[in-house]
Amino acid sequence: MLYSEIIIIYRKNYFGEMQITAEKITAFYDLPFGGKESGRFRLSMKLLRQLVGRKRLYPEDIQELSRALYERGFILIDMETFFVVLNTRSFASYRRLNDSSLNVSGEKPA
Repeated sequence: MLYSEIIIIYRKNYFGEMQITAEKITAFYDLPFGGKESGRFRLSMKLLRQLVGRKRLYPEDIQELSRALYERGFILIDMETFFVVLNTRSFASYRRLNDSSLNVSGEKPA
């Protein structure tokens, strides 16, 4: 087996693993826990490692999981000691910063 074939097989397994983990995480969004019926939540690095089934998670792992969640309409925020999961719909009603907002004082920020 060639090295390139091994890499392709690894990437397929790896991608599938993060897709499965993303499905597990999004399922929690609609479950009642922590005193709320549903919605945003945080999870520890330890719990995330358990969900993925690994002893260690690397930046590439977090990035791949973040992409898998984003494809499902969720955002993963890395807060260094824990992660926050939000639905992208949460941001739809946020106010927008535009050019006229920058000129409130007559000067643009440096």
